[in-house]
Amino acid sequence: MAPRPTVHPGAWWLWALGLGTAATRTTNPILLALLVATSAYVVAARRTSAPWSRSYAAFVKLGLAVLTIRLLFAVVLGSPIPGTHTVLTLPEVPLPHWAQGIRLGGRVTAEGLLFALYDGLKLATLLICVGAANALANPARLLKSLPGALYETGVAVVVALTFAPHLIADVQRLRAARRLRGRPDRGLRGLLQVGLPVLEGALERSVALAAAMDARGFGRTADVPPAVRRTTTALTLGGLLGICAGTYGLLTAEGGVYGLPLLLAGSAAALAGLRLGGRRSPRTRYRPDVWNARAWLVAGSGIATAALLIACAAYDPTALRPGVVPLTAPTLPLLPAAAVLLGLLPAFVTPAPEESV
Repeated sequence: MAPRPTVHPGAWWLWALGLGTAATRTTNPILLALLVATSAYVVAARRTSAPWSRSYAAFVKLGLAVLTIRLLFAVVLGSPIPGTHTVLTLPEVPLPHWAQGIRLGGRVTAEGLLFALYDGLKLATLLICVGAANALANPARLLKSLPGALYETGVAVVVALTFAPHLIADVQRLRAARRLRGRPDRGLRGLLQVGLPVLEGALERSVALAAAMDARGFGRTADVPPAVRRTTTALTLGGLLGICAGTYGLLTAEGGVYGLPLLLAGSAAALAGLRLGGRRSPRTRYRPDVWNARAWLVAGSGIATAALLIACAAYDPTALRPGVVPLTAPTLPLLPAAAVLLGLLPAFVTPAPEESV
């Protein structure tokens, strides 16, 4: 029987990171809402019934919590944006002289709230895009695609992601059992009575999994000369520093000249370090995921969305970053909106959920 058609998990992550990158280039609430709707539609159309695919709702709630906290900070701590439209006035708490520049309470303006809303919505959209990748990419299959140098880290991450649904199921089961027995399942006492059995079960599963992994040869490494290890460490650390410096340069106006060369050099050094580090973990892959035409279309749609939003931000920054002083209603720019809609392509070129593994 031929294997069912699947999409490489790395393609889903590139698609989601492309949408997240596009979200960082705009504060237009209409475009951000369109990005959230795009990711939600693709997740609803292509996620499976596996436990890890249910994480999208948790990331949506996390995004809403971040947005709420950002608005609360704007109300309590004020905003650096000057405004003339007062919404309410809170009692202001006097602070010592060494806390100049910080205020608690005072006047809350509509301009400050709108600026906080745009800023918080951008971060919430980024989190939701990451949640889309978690809901669509199988973590076990993603582990198989990692280079050998990152294998131990990938194992730890996949084990954590695999255990999380079991912990949630244990909490729900124990709370239901306590309710049936007429015992409280809320408050501090209920939390302690439920948390201890959940922790005990998690430790038992961890010990059993560790024994099973040790029996199957996990953690075995090959003998590598010391010179190779030192070279690997230098290339990896230097590459990561180059990537950080290059990314900072691209995000600032002053570092636009050296940002791209540093980013490319750092990426090349990091890849070389990962290549050398892979010699420590010789392993084979059973039915490895193939990067096929579907994977190119999925990843390309996210990358194209990010690239077009970056170009639009440089060409017409006012459309992607609407001002709040004076108060103006945001408009929908057509070209950036069309770029965001490119992110819907995976919903039409990938197999249906019943065909996914």
